Parts: sequence; structure tokens; C-alpha cells
Amino acid sequence: MSEANRGARGVAPSQETELSEANREAAPAQEAEPGALVVRGLTVRFAGLTALDDVGFTVAPGTVHAIIGPNGAGKSTCFNVLSGVYRASEGSVRFGGAELTSLPPHRIAALGVARTFQNIALSRHQSAEDNLMLGRHRLTRAGFASAGLRTPWARREDARHRARVREIARFVGVDDHLGAPAGTLPYGVQKRLELARALAMEPRLLLLDEPVAGMNGGERRRMAEVIARARADLGLSILLVEHDMGMVMRLADEVTVLDFGRRIAGGEPERVQRDPAVIRAYLGAAHEPAAPSHGEGNP
Repeated sequence: MSEANRGARGVAPSQETELSEANREAAPAQEAEPGALVVRGLTVRFAGLTALDDVGFTVAPGTVHAIIGPNGAGKSTCFNVLSGVYRASEGSVRFGGAELTSLPPHRIAALGVARTFQNIALSRHQSAEDNLMLGRHRLTRAGFASAGLRTPWARREDARHRARVREIARFVGVDDHLGAPAGTLPYGVQKRLELARALAMEPRLLLLDEPVAGMNGGERRRMAEVIARARADLGLSILLVEHDMGMVMRLADEVTVLDFGRRIAGGEPERVQRDPAVIRAYLGAAHEPAAPSHGEGNP
């Protein structure tokens, strides 16, 4: 890292060795398990600014892995690379035997990677059920002509997908709202609906970007229960970005900590929570006001 970049990003020269060692700890001692998400040396630059610098971690199959860090640490940039929204300047992201850094979002989704967003991204005027059907798109075999003509085969396929959507809605707890326009639903229900749409894609890897942002305590607990069940009952691998440290401590098997675009710590939640570098990063971060909470009755 150049002196100019180091100064601009707030990394003291004395921290260079410590940060490099933290990133090296992320390198696997042996080949990762099949089905693991393996991130190595991930670097992203925007017009000379380094947003991610040599980041590495592994999400083992069937585990929950959390990425945490102060605002501006590079968490969303990392998610955008993993889902194909941004291109990496350097490094590798491998999942299911494929290198993701060269693939567009729809190809990554076809490999079994689904994502939710920090800000709700539902089609507000469509029903909740139709929003979930959007998640079935990549699994649909009927072409436009068959679907448009409502051929018997297309009708049978549509019925199968809608039956599966209703199962997922019950799993997430939004089945009572399937007929309502998504934009009219309470905020907490909309957040769970977005999770249900991601599950409707039948993913192997689920990327959750601040899944409980803006929720009240009851909504957060309910969402945490659904995420835990998705991991336990569906066998999913889950990578989440979250500021709610209580939720991270309860759900995550492993935690990766980013600060100024670099990996400063990683490991089991209890160990990471006590790491001096993590404590410095959070105590040094500017105090941020909490996001407003929305009750179940307020959209």
C-alpha cells in the first residue's frame, strides 16, 4: 500500500504488519470443502481509492458467517462484488467450482447464490405472491410463448411454482399476506418477504445485507429465528452483513471484521469480540445515530 493511500485510509504505518498477518490468517491451510465460498486477496479500487484491500475469508458449507465493521469499512462493496454488481480489481471469489469475479449477476444467481438488500427492493404494486414468483424465474422452464398462451404444460408448471411459493411463505411467516400489494405491508413483513423471495430461488448460498436494519426488537427476534431455521432446516450457507452485534453473536459461526477496507480480524464470535484491533476499530468510529425502528403496523 502506498504512503498516500495509507494516509488517506487512516492506516498507521505500524499497523501494516498486523493487518497483513490478519489477512494471511484467512488463507486456508488446505483445500476448502466443496460448496464453500472462498474469497482470496479481494481488492476493489474506484478512481484510485481502495475500497477493499487484499480481503480474504471462507464461508464453510452449512454455516453462518458474518461480516462486521464500522460504516465505510467495505462491507457493502464486498457484497456487491460477490453478487456481480461490482468488478474486483484483483483477487478471487470461488463458489461451486466457479470463479465469480468474471460473472454477471444472473450467472452468479444461476449457481445458487441469492441476495437480499439493506433497502427493501420489492415490487411495491405487485402482490406479495407475485413478488415471490419473481424468485422462481430462473427455475421456470416454460418459454414466453408457452406462458403467454397458457398451455397445459405452462399452467402445470405455474401451479407447481405457486405451491412452492406458499410453502416458503409459511416458512418465513408471510403466508397471511400473499394477496396484498407488497408496498402496503408493514415494514417487518416486507423485510421477511424479501428474505422469502431470496429463498424462492432455492439457493445454496444466501447473502443477507443488514436483514434486521430498521426493525424493532420483536421484528429482529422473529427475523433471527427465520434465518436460524433457514440454516438448520434448509442446509443453507449464509453470509450476512449486520450491525446488530447481539444477533451476530447468536447466529454466526465465524466473523470477519473489516476496517478501512482491510480484514483486521476473524474467527469465532467470542474471540473476535475480545480482539484488541476490533475494539480499537469500534471505539475509534464516530458515533452514529441508530436507524429508526418501524413497528409491524407501520410501512
